[in-house]
Amino acid sequence: MNMETIERLTSELQIEKGETAEFDGKQKKPNNGAMSRKKNIRKASIVEQPAAPVTANASGGGREVLEFVFPGDPTPFTYDVIKQSADFLLARTKHRPKIGIICGSGLGGLAELLKDKDEFQYEEIPNFPVSTVQGHAGRMVIGLLADVPVVCMQGRFHAYEGYPLWKCAMPVRVMKLLGVKTLIVTNAAGGLNPDYKAGDIMVIRDHVNIQGMAGDSPLKGRNEERFGPRFPAMNNAYNKTYRKMAFQLAKELGMSDSMHEGVYVMLGGPTYETVAELKFLRLFGIDAVGMSTVPEVVVARHCGMSVFAFSLITNECITNYESSNEANHEEVIAAANKRQTDLKVLVTNMVIQMSEDALGVRTPKTSVSYE
Repeated sequence: MNMETIERLTSELQIEKGETAEFDGKQKKPNNGAMSRKKNIRKASIVEQPAAPVTANASGGGREVLEFVFPGDPTPFTYDVIKQSADFLLARTKHRPKIGIICGSGLGGLAELLKDKDEFQYEEIPNFPVSTVQGHAGRMVIGLLADVPVVCMQGRFHAYEGYPLWKCAMPVRVMKLLGVKTLIVTNAAGGLNPDYKAGDIMVIRDHVNIQGMAGDSPLKGRNEERFGPRFPAMNNAYNKTYRKMAFQLAKELGMSDSMHEGVYVMLGGPTYETVAELKFLRLFGIDAVGMSTVPEVVVARHCGMSVFAFSLITNECITNYESSNEANHEEVIAAANKRQTDLKVLVTNMVIQMSEDALGVRTPKTSVSYE
């Protein structure tokens, strides 16, 4: 659909600012969002998603969704729209979690450990995007992990699915309005550091925000002061206390030999990296490469959350032109499945100690294991 067609449709259908128009080829369905009449249009984009149920304001359902962004305007998902999502969840669960967890590819099994849980398909939650990637179940689960209230995302959203960065990170703002103060972010990543092996865990010390350096950010647009400041600092994005805590736990759990600390970079995907790109990234001190996490961390820090994040190294990056190996998503899922038990143990014990720290108490030694 070209710009001429978009302008004709917006004019003929008389789309007002405050509406979203979804087209299935024959009709338009106005909802709440950020649209305007033809005279105010500055920029337009079409987002196409695979067939799936949709809710108001959510891209999906196999339809073409027109999303208009205006310079200086807030993102289409304003504070009030985010609050609708949060209020929907709060009205349907008794839990009030202070810790949020985002599960990466193949790591969603953690949510199965929650007790007394309430599960919500993303399609059920007002305004929520829909996850389309294998290994991402597409559920928000709220319950008790080792008796600690948590909210867990089984599946996240990626730029390569067609979502803008602000929408990839939108669930973090929903968590903020649920009352979350600490965010645990996990991902599956390729190991670029030659000392890393498949199955290792890299605690993220810092990241390189390639998209941000190129002018794209989940915070782009008018700032919403109710979430955070216009210019948030990112030099301590990953909480030092939690990083030290993870290494102490790894020692207690016998996981020290496979745990590292390093720098993560998010690339756009969905293609894996060329040899030249990997060599370039290594020159800049990158240890692990993935396709997520950074927008979520940026928004979490903007919201004032403390962040702990780690990458499961699911494959070793190919930096040799003579290699016949090729990276693939199947090996990512397989590697994640092999370490699921260890990761569940690590995250569960992190949650316990984070909760104890928040309460100002600490048992002599807290350790949970799974068979």
